[in-house]
Amino acid sequence: MIKTYLRVFLLLIAFACFNPTVFSQESSSKLPTISGKVVDESKQAVAFANVALYQAEDSSLVKGEVTDVNGNFSIKAQPSNYYLKITFLSYQAKVKGNLRLTTKNIELGVIQLRASTQNLDEVEVTAERSQMELKLDKRVFNIEKDLSNAGANAAEILDNIPSVQVDVEGNISLRGSQNVRVLIDGKMSSITGTSTADVLRQFSGNMIEKVEVITNPSARYDAEGEVGIINIVLKKEERRGINGSVEAVAGYPDNYRGSFNLNYRTEKLNLFTSYGANYRRSPGGGSSFQTFNGPDTSYIYESENERERGGFSNNIRLGSDWFINNKNTITVAGIYQFSDEKNITELTYRDLFSSGELYREVLRTDTENEDGKTLESSINYTKTFDREDQKFTVDLQWSERDDLEKSDITEENFLTNNTLIQKSRNVEANKTYLIQSDYILPIGEDGMFETGVRTTLRTVENDFKVEQLDSNNQFEVFQNFNNDFIYQENIYAAYVMYGNKINNFSYQAGLRAEYSDIGTELKIGGETNSYKYLNFFPSAHLSYELENKDNFQLSYSRRINRPRFRYLLPFSNFSDARNIYAGNPDLQPEYSDSYELGYLKYFEKGSIYSSFYYRYRTGVIDRITITDSLGIATRLPVNLATENNFGFEANGSYKFNKKISMNANVNFYRSISKGSYEGQELNNDVFTWNGRMVGKAEILPKLDFQTSFNYRAPQKTNQGRQKSLYSLDLSLSKDVLKGKGTIVASVRDVFNSRKWRAIVETENLYRESEFQWRARQFLVSFSYRINQKKNRGDRDNYEGNGDDF
Repeated sequence: MIKTYLRVFLLLIAFACFNPTVFSQESSSKLPTISGKVVDESKQAVAFANVALYQAEDSSLVKGEVTDVNGNFSIKAQPSNYYLKITFLSYQAKVKGNLRLTTKNIELGVIQLRASTQNLDEVEVTAERSQMELKLDKRVFNIEKDLSNAGANAAEILDNIPSVQVDVEGNISLRGSQNVRVLIDGKMSSITGTSTADVLRQFSGNMIEKVEVITNPSARYDAEGEVGIINIVLKKEERRGINGSVEAVAGYPDNYRGSFNLNYRTEKLNLFTSYGANYRRSPGGGSSFQTFNGPDTSYIYESENERERGGFSNNIRLGSDWFINNKNTITVAGIYQFSDEKNITELTYRDLFSSGELYREVLRTDTENEDGKTLESSINYTKTFDREDQKFTVDLQWSERDDLEKSDITEENFLTNNTLIQKSRNVEANKTYLIQSDYILPIGEDGMFETGVRTTLRTVENDFKVEQLDSNNQFEVFQNFNNDFIYQENIYAAYVMYGNKINNFSYQAGLRAEYSDIGTELKIGGETNSYKYLNFFPSAHLSYELENKDNFQLSYSRRINRPRFRYLLPFSNFSDARNIYAGNPDLQPEYSDSYELGYLKYFEKGSIYSSFYYRYRTGVIDRITITDSLGIATRLPVNLATENNFGFEANGSYKFNKKISMNANVNFYRSISKGSYEGQELNNDVFTWNGRMVGKAEILPKLDFQTSFNYRAPQKTNQGRQKSLYSLDLSLSKDVLKGKGTIVASVRDVFNSRKWRAIVETENLYRESEFQWRARQFLVSFSYRINQKKNRGDRDNYEGNGDDF
């Protein structure tokens, strides 16, 4: 089937590209020229600026050029009356009028551009953590505006985005829910597949241009992800010539990274590449106290956990755009990622009598070697038409990720002087094929019709085995932790959408259909499950712009959350033999209906975007803790409840003056759930909030200071509660090398307080625990921009004409 799609794809390209004038060129003639040189305010040449020549009579475009690396340009034209317009990103446009071209050349000499003090024609806000563009169905965060992102990896960048949280185990949540879909360039990737948390920590942040947060996705997006979508957009420059950036990072505890991002663009070809290499050793750990009271016995113990994770990882991205003509483009891209890590965990158990007296101490050491690699390739064909915004695209993508985890475990009992030796092996392979085609057709002046089809074929295999050395020095297999699990997911989808604008009122409505064919198999024992179902997912977005440019938005979407692969896997990590994470092959998908009302308000020196949202969920998947007669606790996902979620979120900015500004984000939400498991009522009513405040100040010319404070309030869970969490980050940034370079020094988690604290209470179990994934971090980073001018972030308020709505 893949070959059939490929043949159709190639035929479509051949048909669309067949044009006898594609490779024709204008015959040269001895025409007079208009020439000059473009410089900036420091008299430095401005390379690759756009120079457009217009007829003076009717302002029709005659010809366009770009300046060379020395800022020079030369345009040939027929004798006539013209005017010239010169534009370049972050500079004010320059117009040279009254150009009467005869048979003689016109030499304009040096033309100076001034740095722009005006805003781009778009709706923007500097939100809590990053500058934000607000569009009809998403918020776009330009991550380079936040100093705390300097030298960060992808997981740390996501944790600096409003509404998004990354917990101490690397799990990503949006507005308090982990049921969020993470995409790369709008598509599912092996990078964001089964090992999202680990892989994003290895993914260089220098490759990322922006992050899109889509809380109510339209029908064009996959319906997967109950609470929405986080889309990571990778860098690819559109300006001509060579440009890019280089970054070096050094930190304590060990955190070293080097990366670069380069782009070379000509009239017919665009080449882009990025590479990042990283070495990190992250200390962490925690402690817990647990009591178990069974019918016949009770257990009390406390534990301490010390761990060090990390090693070497690198990632490279290569790609090119081929502009066949002005209406046909082929893009080919690929990503390769490799990691070689060693993770060491030392876990000490202290077993106590009811009086609190120690009677046994056990040290469990897990030395894990983890190798992972990702290979991904994609082909995109885009055809545009004479009519603006009319577009046809075809995408093919193949990705594969392999992970090998091998652990050597020793458990020393200091009371009996016995040593237990175990080993575990986990091999995971993930293959994904994607075929997609979309078509956009403008209707009338502002109307837009869109349709598309998509097929995603995914196979994941996990081979897991735990063994223990017996008295005969032979390794004996633990049957409960030995199997080969296969997960197959085939999703076939199609959608239609239509939107229009009537005066100040904009609307968009769509419907998506998805047919799911999912199967699981445990090879040992032959246990299989098969699920096939067809679902329809409507979406609607409404917007109304007031006379003062304030804006109301109302949206709705229906979503699905299919059980994650690791939630179906019946066995998992064996590092802590007394607290086990397991899966449930019988999980069913959960569904949600989401509503949101937003309001954008302008002030003289700032702006605020606030929204009320409501989600109704059925078949909610949640993890619960169950214990056996020996006090061993297992965390198990189940379809637990129905749930009503109410929330209020606000993103705001205020500029005190040209040098001092503040951004803030806060999210309050309440969750009411009703459910049970094996006859036990597990109802829950949660009210909690989280927020972040960022202050920025230019304390000296080209020297910026930033402080940011995060806080997550305590909240109830279905079997206990989570305690509050807070952290403070400080950053200092200095421009060097005439603004082409920037040095950033930062301290993340100044008070070393970013610790996950929780209490679990069931009928016979009480556990209080504290865990820290990574200790306080000191970082120094240096970045150098190649043929790029730094934007110093003056656009701190919503501006523009509202067209993006």
